[in-house]
Amino acid sequence: MHWIITLPRVNYENFDVVIIGAGAAGLMCAIEAGKRGRSVLVIDHAKKPAEKIRISGGGRCNFTNIHASPENFLSQNPHFCKSALKRYTQFDFIAMVERHGIPYHEKKLGQLFCDNRAQDIIDMLLRECAENDLTIAMETSVSKIQKQDDIGFALQTSIGDIICQSLVVACGGLSIPKIGATGFGYNIARQFGHNIVDTRPALVPLTFNDDVLEMCKSLSGLSVEASIGYNSTHFAEGLLFTHRGLSGPSILQISSYWQDNSPIMVNLTPQVQIFDYLKACKITYPKQDIQNIISDILPKRLAHHICDYNGFSGRIADLPHDVLSEIAAHINQWAIVPNGTEGYRTAEVTLGGVDTDELSSKTMESTIVNGLYFIGEVVDVTGHLGGFNFQWAWSSGWAAGQVV
Repeated sequence: MHWIITLPRVNYENFDVVIIGAGAAGLMCAIEAGKRGRSVLVIDHAKKPAEKIRISGGGRCNFTNIHASPENFLSQNPHFCKSALKRYTQFDFIAMVERHGIPYHEKKLGQLFCDNRAQDIIDMLLRECAENDLTIAMETSVSKIQKQDDIGFALQTSIGDIICQSLVVACGGLSIPKIGATGFGYNIARQFGHNIVDTRPALVPLTFNDDVLEMCKSLSGLSVEASIGYNSTHFAEGLLFTHRGLSGPSILQISSYWQDNSPIMVNLTPQVQIFDYLKACKITYPKQDIQNIISDILPKRLAHHICDYNGFSGRIADLPHDVLSEIAAHINQWAIVPNGTEGYRTAEVTLGGVDTDELSSKTMESTIVNGLYFIGEVVDVTGHLGGFNFQWAWSSGWAAGQVV
């Protein structure tokens, strides 16, 4: 068994398959190709495999979602992901997890996490690699790739020259550079004539100018269950105020849809229509102060900020309906314009990537270059928050692994 090793320098070592990227998609593809008896080399420039798995889900890895479906993914071609997701489902991956005896739980909204630690998923994948006699070379860089029609691909690497029949690009996107993310996969795609759909950070906190930023700083650490909308898309999950802006699941979700210079709509009490609530309170509790009434349905700090900033004060009986309507708008229809995002540094994934119009949805093979495959985050398929991006990695890696 050859795994987690640095190969000695070789001269034109031959493999059936070379996979660039020892992350979720790359390891899944390697395992499936190995099951078919293919000789496989996985190359990665990092020191350890699957670093994105290790840090995900607060260290417990949100490894899939029981509700995964094509509707949970963004792409210029929304139909592209359907084949892979249908042929290797979340339940197939769950079966692998259970076969390896890894305890897990559903947190909420179908999100599945390891009970113990994310390393359990990495160890599972590496055991599968070992069982199929795969070779993984870490701290290995690729300096040149050439297509050779008679033999496949010739690679110049830091461990020597390597030849393979099939080349799989699984080196991810640009998100979280501190764990080694680069644009290398896009460079390979461009080298072989592929179009790259414009990339940008996704599932990322939003940043704001001046007034909103000062508000966020003053409320840093406070969270509420909110509904965040952009155009016709809405997400009702947690909203977190931070010293840099707004974060939390609802913000991360909408960040994948938000476009520059456009407002997002924030409903701080999606279960309560504030205008109707205040009209009822005006009858039932006429002498109660407006700040105290709002504090009953919002965290006290947030309620006081909304009232102080907008000059709402006094007994609710003394406030006319137009003021109540104004208060309601600040809570149920808070329109704010982000000035950007925190960027790839904190983005969970990269939106955009290798154009799916130039890939087979069944095999992930390039329609431009025979024997060249793209899987995982490097492809223009981006999932919602909640385990969907890992499911795309498993499904696309599995699909390519059936044919490479």
